[in-house]
Parts: sequence; structure tokens; C-alpha cells
Amino acid sequence: MTFDFNAQEERLAAIVASAARELGVPAYIVGGHVRDRLLGRPNKDVDIVCVGDGIQLAEAVASKITPRPKVATYRRFGTAMLRFEDIEVEFVGARKESYRPESRKPDVEQGTLEDDQFRRDFTINALAISLNEEDYGQLIDPFDGIGDLERQIIRTPLEPEKTFSDDPLRMLRAIRFATQLGFTIEPKTLQGIAQNAERIRIVSQERITTELEKILKAPKPSIGFKLLFDTGLLALIFPELAALHGVEDRDGRGHKDNFYHTLEVLDNVCQRSDNIWLRWAALLHDIGKPATKKYDPETGWTFHGHEWVGGNMVPRIFRRMRLPLDSKMDYVQKLVRLHLRPIGLTREEVTDSAVRRLLYDAGPDIDDLMLLCSCDITTKNPRKMARYLEGYEYLRERMAEVTEADRLRLWQPPINGEIIMQTFGIPPSREVGIIKTAVREAILDGEIPNEYEAAYERMLQEGARLGLHPVNEPATHPTQS
Repeated sequence: MTFDFNAQEERLAAIVASAARELGVPAYIVGGHVRDRLLGRPNKDVDIVCVGDGIQLAEAVASKITPRPKVATYRRFGTAMLRFEDIEVEFVGARKESYRPESRKPDVEQGTLEDDQFRRDFTINALAISLNEEDYGQLIDPFDGIGDLERQIIRTPLEPEKTFSDDPLRMLRAIRFATQLGFTIEPKTLQGIAQNAERIRIVSQERITTELEKILKAPKPSIGFKLLFDTGLLALIFPELAALHGVEDRDGRGHKDNFYHTLEVLDNVCQRSDNIWLRWAALLHDIGKPATKKYDPETGWTFHGHEWVGGNMVPRIFRRMRLPLDSKMDYVQKLVRLHLRPIGLTREEVTDSAVRRLLYDAGPDIDDLMLLCSCDITTKNPRKMARYLEGYEYLRERMAEVTEADRLRLWQPPINGEIIMQTFGIPPSREVGIIKTAVREAILDGEIPNEYEAAYERMLQEGARLGLHPVNEPATHPTQS
């Protein structure tokens, strides 16, 4: 079978073929680019394998491109990279690998193309295109990878036991590819993952998290997380999520399986947003339920406070997962803590004060919170679904009324600490914080209007309650100075 190059690939292939011929080394395009092109998926990364020195070939290719691109070399790994138009091209010499039980880092020696294909993780990633004169453009497929692409199957070239024991990260990659491509993992390969699950312990957390995030970015991440659970990997790499699985029944009363509910919420979010951190929030929104589960003979199963327990778990999970401990973590934690608030606001409870508090607590993330909460409705009862959705629409209307064209979303009380200190002639202190909080709460509760004069008057009242008296002329409103 001859590969059908597009115009850009043809330009690159011709340059690589010419340089390889001059060096006297066979060269091939291998792996993911070939797979994705056959599937009709975009891929701007090209891997070139040569039976020789990959770095030397990269330099030879660079010399034939105008303007000459910079070649980044990684001599420790025997690889080099350059950019051709908008394609990242990586060069490496063909190699064969052997592994020690305690490490996924192989001992490497030079090899043939066949050796290189044997070390590949899956048949669909072992495809190669010849760039050599005698068979230019021919697809080399020793393991029927093309057949597996047609059958939509993930399968290892060698025995799964060896493939996954040698490099346990391949277990996560198998599940990630199945999730991204919508493929099925061949039964023997799936069994090999389950049998070697414990080997995942030798893989670094950074590599595990990278694969988890690729699963999260897929159109339907639940495919991957179900496979992780079924193979036993989830309990090892994400025990808090695995702990959501199962239904306990007492006195004929059960509760929903919070694991599958979480995956349904996650898929719902993924249909409506590409925001990876909103997807993390969906995955973690009920993470506090196992710790808060209680049975009451009258009311049945409860998970009171799970949103706060779950929110408190977020930093620990982010730290272990090597996720960023910055505003992204704060965002996820906020959404986990607030995810019950909107649904708790029934028509009777949607007061101006309750809406102000929700808007103030959610801040600029209110739209994402509302999206998460609407995706959290997974009831199969049409009447319940309609009632919940109607409630959300009513809450949105009330929010629009109270915010007055989003004014509260970025709201700060009209009285700040500087005005308080200037008015009472005091330094930064506990009293300043008490007065600021009192003014803010009075506005949020609707006791006073969100206006400078009313806030200033409440500041004076709260100061008098603390034994403070004005020592300066009334402070000027910052927007009036």
C-alpha cells in the first residue's frame, strides 16, 4: 500500500529522502503522524526514524531548508528536533530496547527498523512510511496496524504482559487512545492492563497526570475513567475518585452510584465547554461524598457538607497530582465548594440577599458555576428535570435583575481600608477589618444601598460601636476625588 502524501508532507519527505540518501542511511516516517493521517485527524508532529545517526540526519535536513531552521539536539537520548513550516519534526536512530524490572527507562542500543517497530506500544503506532528510493511511499505494517485502525482496536504488537511490564505508562496510553479515538481495547490487551496494574507505581506522577489530562480533554472522558476503574488502575492513581464507586443499601434504601454520576456530569460539561479546569471541577465536585456519607432511618442517605469537605480535598489532590497550586486550583476549589448553592435556591429562597451572596462568592466565575450546576442534573425523571431547569432559568433572571448589567460581578464595597484608617486616624488593625466586613455584609444583606454615603454612615456606626470616633473630615469618595 502506498501512502498518499499531501503537498506539505511531500515537500518534507523529499528533503528528508534526499538527505538520507546522501548519508547512506534508510529513513522512515513512523508512529502517530501516520496513524492520524490514515484516520483523517490533524497532526503537525512528524517522527523520522533512520537506521543510523538521527542527529546527523537532522543536521543534513536542516542544511537543505531555506532559511535554515535551528536544530535542537538531545544527545543523551540521541534525538534532534527542527521546525519545517508549521510541522515539528523529530529525528531518532532506530533502536531496540531492554528493560529492568524496577525502571521504565530502557537500556538502548542501535537497531533495525524492525527492532524499532517491535518496541512500539500499539500496532496502530508501529506503522511506517519508507522514504527510501527503492520503495518510496510504501506503508510498512508488520502487525496489521491498518487492520486494527479499520476494526477500531487498540492492541499491542508483542504479548501485552511484556509490553506493559516493560513500560507501565503504556497502560495509561492504551486507555487514553481508546478514549480519544473511540476505539475498543482488544480483550487480551485489556486483560494485560489489569494483570500489570500494580506496575504503574514505578511511573512518575507527572507522566500519569499528563495522561489523565489527555483523557479529560477527550470528547467523552467517561470512556477512559471507566476503563481505569475496571482495570484497577484508578484505585492506584486516583483513590479518591475510585472511592465514589458503589451503592450501599440499608432498610431497602440505596443511594445513586456517585462514581457513574460524576462521569455523567463530566461528559455533560465536556459537551458544552473545553475549559480543562471546569472539567477538573466536574470530576471533583462530589469527591467529598464518601467522607460525609451517613444513614438516617427517617431521611435515608445524606452527604451533608460534602461540598466543603470536597473543597478542602482539592489542594491535597492538586499537590499530589503535580497540578498548578495557583489561581487554577483556587478556581476548581471554589466551584467544588459552591456547586450546591444554585440548586439550593428555590423560588421562595431567591431573595436579593441570597443572589448577592452567590454573585459575590462566585465572582467572575458565576457563569462557569451555573454551567457546572446545570450539568449536575442527571435525573432520568423528565418532570424533575424540567422543574430543575425551570428553577435555574428563574435564578438567572433574578441574577440579571440584581447585578444590574454585571455591576456586582466585579463588585467592591465603596468603603475601603484606607478610608476607614483616614477617618478614624488608626493604623492597619483588626478594627479596620471588622468595619470593612460589617459594611460589606450590610450591603450584601440589603440593609443599606450600595452607595458611598450609606456605606460611610454604616462605617461611622460600626466605628462608634468599637469605641472609635472620626478625627478627620469625611473622607472623599475615591471616584469623586
